[in-house]
Amino acid sequence: MKNKKKVSKRELLARGILCLLAIGFALFLWQYNQVDKAELVGTEGRSFEKAQVVSVLQDNLQEDGNRYGDQRVELYIKTGELAGQTVEATSPNGNLFGAVCYPGRDVIAIVSVSEDTNVVTVYSPDRILAVVGFVAAFLLILCLIGGKNGAKSALGLIFTFICIFFLMIPMIYRGVSPFFSAVLITLVTTLVTMYLIGGFSAKTLCSVLGTVAGVVLAGLSAWLFGAAADIGGYNVSNIEELLFIGQHTQVNIGELLFAGILISALGAVMDVAMSISSTITEIYTQNPSLTRMQLFRSGISVGRDMMGTMSNTLVLAFAGGSLSLLVLNYAYDLSMNQILNSSSICIEIMQGISGSIGVVMTVPIVSVLASIFVPQWHGKKTAVPLENGIETEEVKDLETLDEME
Repeated sequence: MKNKKKVSKRELLARGILCLLAIGFALFLWQYNQVDKAELVGTEGRSFEKAQVVSVLQDNLQEDGNRYGDQRVELYIKTGELAGQTVEATSPNGNLFGAVCYPGRDVIAIVSVSEDTNVVTVYSPDRILAVVGFVAAFLLILCLIGGKNGAKSALGLIFTFICIFFLMIPMIYRGVSPFFSAVLITLVTTLVTMYLIGGFSAKTLCSVLGTVAGVVLAGLSAWLFGAAADIGGYNVSNIEELLFIGQHTQVNIGELLFAGILISALGAVMDVAMSISSTITEIYTQNPSLTRMQLFRSGISVGRDMMGTMSNTLVLAFAGGSLSLLVLNYAYDLSMNQILNSSSICIEIMQGISGSIGVVMTVPIVSVLASIFVPQWHGKKTAVPLENGIETEEVKDLETLDEME
């Protein structure tokens, strides 16, 4: 009972410290996001509000079943300056803008107010409930199937999302190097995610170090390919909009591409690092007599099986993201010289291959780290002889060891 009391106090202290750190980090993020943004477009008097279609005054459905032109509708505005009012609006017929309106449909409306004149246009269907529901369903499935570890993974995922949108992007906007920002986010999110999954242990330490090393190597390989192929951050498809932003802000446009590669490779590299580190830890726990070379070979053996699947995951993810572009190239029967020398295709190749390099290089790095640190971390063990082998019992601290003696 005495030992349990000590452990509970330590756990309580650790949780208190973590809560204080979380509160401090939240306050820091709130303060850091107080940014005076440059006004790139005039938005005075314009807002996006929730609304509901009351009636369709003029439809745009034609006899052939297609829609041409705009719909004229009545909207009940739910939020904003015109909340509670029913107004007339137009709904454009477009794939990216507007919505097919019918009575009772929830939409997002652009409300432009200028003195006594109000102009309302349907922007899109109201997708907020679908987005929130889809994310909630994913987190619920993760928790139900993964149990306690699934809940921890969900917390890590939420933390990563917060860091990217409320730390990394403001850092880039403030003029901090996007590459450095991506490395920092990689370190912070990996530390928290790995700690939630593995606690304070050797496998967590090895996973963090291996993940950061693998992600940085992915970014460096992308930079080397870009230098050899004359591909940089200014060859992206939306460069005109980015250059306009760069002229009015401190954003370093040239590094955005490579910072994005680091973030996109993070998940796969993290998965490989934790899997190998956990495997070596489990192997050593079951058989502490193994040498470091044997542990290293075990990690390499497991990693070789993961290299192919994880590399395919990254390459297929980038291929799926550029599927529309690939179909266009195929439909227009472009020559191979034109395809392989286009900036967009080279960027996709660079992203897929550099991410895969990061995954492959993570295997030997984590194997080396785990074969060194795991035996040292678990060095304070007492061997309890059994009839059919040796069972190892980890000694938590020196006080516990003294009490056992």
